[in-house]
Amino acid sequence: MAAARGGGKRLVELFFDVVSPYSWLAFEVLCRYRPIWNIELRLQPTFLAGIMKEAGNQPPAMVPQRGKYMTKDIPRMGKYYQVPLQIPKDFFRSVIEKGSLPAMRFVTAVGVAQPQFLEPVSRELWMRLWSRDEDILDQESILAAAEQAGLPLDQAKKLLEMSTSPEVKNRLKATTGEALRHGAFGLPSVVAHMDSEPQLIFGSDRLELLANILGEKWLGPVPAPSKL
Repeated sequence: MAAARGGGKRLVELFFDVVSPYSWLAFEVLCRYRPIWNIELRLQPTFLAGIMKEAGNQPPAMVPQRGKYMTKDIPRMGKYYQVPLQIPKDFFRSVIEKGSLPAMRFVTAVGVAQPQFLEPVSRELWMRLWSRDEDILDQESILAAAEQAGLPLDQAKKLLEMSTSPEVKNRLKATTGEALRHGAFGLPSVVAHMDSEPQLIFGSDRLELLANILGEKWLGPVPAPSKL
């Protein structure tokens, strides 16, 4: 088993954006494995469009053949990972045109001021866009996701106001820059901090490789209690 940093839990960072369905898959699997692998899972809200621009990349759906593949791959992956993924009816408008900037600024604000809600708020935003085909950018939509996640409305409104502040905008830019410095060119990007150097793993379908790097067992995307 790989050594822990400073005698504690090994740090694994997940750079994610709620506009990315594959980020949701990685998010849920890493949350499931967090106690099994005894890792410190650090969720890092990141702006996917910024990653793509700076890395000279483009959304997979913009490649015609890959876009066609994704219409089959996303539901199939959702079923395998047991994550309720559904493709929005107007995929191009909901995902490509509208993007995720207000949502990710809000998630960033949650991480700064109410970090205990970072996981459930992120999950609810994914649920809205990728399971129920609902908006994630309007203020009422963001507040509805926060309420569903258990965040009191008065606090959610303060965080929504905070999300447009220079502090939060700069924090999201900084986290996006950090992902780029690790070599990210898309999301999800997972960084395992080992004794030698941080190791970047791209995508939700390489978590078996993460297990190998950590010196842990891979028990599939949904580890059964009987296998632990």
